[in-house]
Amino acid sequence: MTSKQRAFLKSLAMNLSPIFQVGKASVTPEVVKAIEESFSTHELIKISVLKNCFDDPREIADVIAERTHSQVVQVIGKKIVLYRPDKKNPKIILP
Repeated sequence: MTSKQRAFLKSLAMNLSPIFQVGKASVTPEVVKAIEESFSTHELIKISVLKNCFDDPREIADVIAERTHSQVVQVIGKKIVLYRPDKKNPKIILP
Protein backbone atom coordinates (compact mmCIF):
# COMPACT_ATOMS: atom_id res chain seq x y z
CA MET A 1 0.00 0.00 0.00
CA THR A 2 1.44 3.36 -1.00
CA SER A 3 1.45 6.41 1.23
CA LYS A 4 -1.09 8.10 -1.04
CA GLN A 5 -3.49 5.15 -0.67
CA ARG A 6 -2.92 5.10 3.10
CA ALA A 7 -3.67 8.84 3.33
CA PHE A 8 -6.87 8.32 1.33
CA LEU A 9 -8.02 5.54 3.67
CA LYS A 10 -7.13 7.65 6.72
CA SER A 11 -9.33 10.46 5.43
CA LEU A 12 -12.24 8.03 5.01
CA ALA A 13 -11.67 6.58 8.48
CA MET A 14 -11.87 9.96 10.21
CA ASN A 15 -15.68 9.90 10.03
CA LEU A 16 -16.04 6.30 11.20
CA SER A 17 -17.04 5.27 14.69
CA PRO A 18 -15.35 2.24 16.27
CA ILE A 19 -17.50 -0.83 15.71
CA PHE A 20 -15.41 -3.17 17.88
CA GLN A 21 -13.77 -2.89 21.28
CA VAL A 22 -10.83 -4.95 22.47
CA GLY A 23 -10.99 -5.33 26.23
CA LYS A 24 -9.13 -6.96 29.09
CA ALA A 25 -9.02 -10.37 27.40
CA SER A 26 -7.16 -8.78 24.46
CA VAL A 27 -7.42 -10.61 21.12
CA THR A 28 -9.61 -13.68 21.51
CA PRO A 29 -10.77 -16.06 18.75
CA GLU A 30 -14.29 -14.66 19.18
CA VAL A 31 -13.11 -11.09 18.54
CA VAL A 32 -11.18 -12.19 15.46
CA LYS A 33 -14.18 -14.11 14.15
CA ALA A 34 -16.50 -11.13 14.65
CA ILE A 35 -14.08 -8.81 12.85
CA GLU A 36 -13.71 -11.36 10.04
CA GLU A 37 -17.50 -11.46 9.63
CA SER A 38 -17.77 -7.68 9.59
CA PHE A 39 -15.38 -7.53 6.63
CA SER A 40 -18.18 -9.08 4.57
CA THR A 41 -20.13 -5.81 4.85
CA HIS A 42 -17.39 -3.25 5.55
CA GLU A 43 -14.05 -2.69 3.86
CA LEU A 44 -12.75 -0.17 6.39
CA ILE A 45 -13.11 -0.91 10.11
CA LYS A 46 -12.19 1.13 13.17
CA ILE A 47 -11.46 -0.71 16.42
CA SER A 48 -11.10 0.79 19.88
CA VAL A 49 -8.77 -0.67 22.52
CA LEU A 50 -10.13 -0.14 26.01
CA LYS A 51 -8.05 1.28 28.87
CA ASN A 52 -8.16 -2.00 30.81
CA CYS A 53 -6.31 -3.79 27.98
CA PHE A 54 -2.62 -3.65 28.80
CA ASP A 55 -1.33 -4.94 25.45
CA ASP A 56 0.23 -2.58 22.94
CA PRO A 57 -2.36 -1.40 20.37
CA ARG A 58 0.22 -1.72 17.57
CA GLU A 59 0.78 -5.40 18.42
CA ILE A 60 -2.98 -5.98 18.64
CA ALA A 61 -3.43 -4.39 15.20
CA ASP A 62 -0.71 -6.59 13.69
CA VAL A 63 -2.21 -9.77 15.18
CA ILE A 64 -5.75 -8.96 14.03
CA ALA A 65 -4.53 -7.96 10.55
CA GLU A 66 -2.59 -11.20 10.21
CA ARG A 67 -5.50 -13.37 11.34
CA THR A 68 -8.11 -11.59 9.19
CA HIS A 69 -5.85 -11.13 6.13
CA SER A 70 -6.33 -7.36 6.24
CA GLN A 71 -3.99 -4.37 6.28
CA VAL A 72 -3.31 -1.94 9.10
CA VAL A 73 -4.03 1.57 7.89
CA GLN A 74 -3.15 3.39 11.09
CA VAL A 75 -2.87 3.08 14.84
CA ILE A 76 -3.35 6.31 16.75
CA GLY A 77 -3.46 6.05 20.51
CA LYS A 78 -5.95 3.29 21.23
CA LYS A 79 -7.73 3.40 17.85
CA ILE A 80 -6.95 0.92 15.08
CA VAL A 81 -8.05 1.21 11.45
CA LEU A 82 -8.02 -1.92 9.26
CA TYR A 83 -8.70 -2.27 5.53
CA ARG A 84 -9.57 -5.30 3.45
CA PRO A 85 -11.03 -4.83 -0.03
CA ASP A 86 -14.05 -6.84 -1.05
CA LYS A 87 -12.95 -9.43 -3.60
CA LYS A 88 -16.16 -9.45 -5.64
CA ASN A 89 -17.42 -5.88 -5.45
CA PRO A 90 -14.98 -3.35 -3.94
CA LYS A 91 -16.72 -0.19 -2.71
CA ILE A 92 -13.55 1.78 -1.98
CA ILE A 93 -11.42 2.40 -5.06
CA LEU A 94 -7.88 3.29 -4.07
CA PRO A 95 -6.10 6.02 -6.06
